[in-house]
Amino acid sequence: MSKLIDVELVFATPDRQVLLAMQVASGATVTDVIAQSGVHQEFPDVQLGELEFGIWGKLVARDHVVHDGDRIEFYRPLNIDPREARRQLARAGHTMGEVKEN
Repeated sequence: MSKLIDVELVFATPDRQVLLAMQVASGATVTDVIAQSGVHQEFPDVQLGELEFGIWGKLVARDHVVHDGDRIEFYRPLNIDPREARRQLARAGHTMGEVKEN
């Protein structure tokens, strides 16, 4: 019998965010965790196979073996480069941390 380890899986779209705490078999890969998570059913319109993955902010391959305490993250393409977003805000006289008042 395999030992179970604790991992988290995080996925977000502009409208929704999911954080799943899971137990998986020791020796599981990123692909195994994603399949077990059911996230593909939660986000059927997203092509998960086209995304990159990371653990705690570092890119990993799909066959990477996860370890106890790992946090698997999905990386979607950015709609706009963060530097360009800051430039646009600056041109409009705003900053990233500003609270917009109506």
